[in-house]
Amino acid sequence: MPFALPDIGDEEIQEVVDCLRSGWITTGPKTKQFEQEFARYIGDGVEAISVNSATAGLHLALEALGVGPGDEVIVPTLTFTATAEVVRYLGADPVLVDIDPVSMNVDVNTIKAAISSRTKVIMPVHYAGLACDMDAILDLAQASGLRVVEDAAHAFPTRYKGKLIGTLASDITVFSFYANKTMTTGEGGMVITRDPKLAERIKIMRIHGISRDAFDRYVSKTPAWFYEVVAPGFKYNLTDIASALGIHQLRKIDRFLLRRQHLAYAYFEGLQGLPLTMPAGTSEHGSHAWHLFVVRLTAKARLGRDELIQKLSEHGIGTSVHYIPLHRHPYWRDTYHLTAEQFPHADAAYQSMLSLPLYTSMTDADQQRVISTLHELLS
Repeated sequence: MPFALPDIGDEEIQEVVDCLRSGWITTGPKTKQFEQEFARYIGDGVEAISVNSATAGLHLALEALGVGPGDEVIVPTLTFTATAEVVRYLGADPVLVDIDPVSMNVDVNTIKAAISSRTKVIMPVHYAGLACDMDAILDLAQASGLRVVEDAAHAFPTRYKGKLIGTLASDITVFSFYANKTMTTGEGGMVITRDPKLAERIKIMRIHGISRDAFDRYVSKTPAWFYEVVAPGFKYNLTDIASALGIHQLRKIDRFLLRRQHLAYAYFEGLQGLPLTMPAGTSEHGSHAWHLFVVRLTAKARLGRDELIQKLSEHGIGTSVHYIPLHRHPYWRDTYHLTAEQFPHADAAYQSMLSLPLYTSMTDADQQRVISTLHELLS
């Protein structure tokens, strides 16, 4: 049993075949359709700009906000390295902060303590699909004159106090469509903003700093060969092949969410009595997308985390760890002289955590096998 598996149906396959037969396989009509349908789903007047990864989206977001050498961006240490590495792409410095031990999201108090005269952006990560305390973060940002970019790679379609992530007062929100996410285009992501100037900058910079993308040139009355490079941009556009997948994955997202919720609730019920700290569920802040189901072993467990992962693997059950905190990786640790003692909650969580299989094509029988095996190993 894998840790994660994409849920691809005949609709996606047929749309990809249609794309291949159309002769237009790079960024074109299906990408535009995907962006329009995604923006309609999010609603509230946002613009959706597709990119070839959430990493690219975060890079473009910070670039559009003017982040550069000498600036600082506050990010949680419990995240994938992409959240911090895009800050270094621009010559700025990520400032790592600790998490709340219950929600596993960034602790707003640690953000406040980390703000300096160099701080330009706060980048919260909605860990596992649960929204951060966005009211507190946005209030802090406003009071401090800072911008907010939401790393929502886990959080589609998470809601915060009734509002979809992507519709809050942040400057930019970035979603991921990587293979194991709540919906997938294989590789890909979407940048969401209401600010037309930020949107225009991101659209230009995602394709080499060219003022018109290839499809616009192709369908325009202006000669197709003519374009202008207005900035030294990047190669971050999403292809029509990927967008063909996204069109139908998006149409299934509400069903996918219900299935993930069902599986999460079944884990809560089935794992009762085991020496496990369960993840924070739906809170007063809002709903959970359940991209990940992360449990932590308690001190009463008779197996350590690494041994449990090995035993589950021997039973044919895939798991993962989300994440090795950034302060433990050689580059971040050595570059910024970080120690585990600076991040006690994230470090303690890391040493006891594992992510259990949770994907929409997982059957109830598959899940019961996971639950029964955990009882066998931990009871």
